[in-house]
Amino acid sequence: MSQQDRIEALKEKHASLERAIDEESHRPLPDQAAIYDLKRQKLRIKDEIFQLERQ
Repeated sequence: MSQQDRIEALKEKHASLERAIDEESHRPLPDQAAIYDLKRQKLRIKDEIFQLERQ
C-alpha cells in the first residue's frame, strides 16, 4: 500500500467515525463514553494523516 493509499484509507475511516459520532449524538439517550472513545479514535487518525502528509 502506497503512502497516498494509506492517507486515503485513513480519511475514509475518519469520515466513518464522524458519521458514527453524529449518529450516536442524535440518539434519544446518547452514550457519552462511546462518543468520547469515537472522538479519541478520530483525533488519533487525524494526527496520523497529518504526519503522513508532512513526509
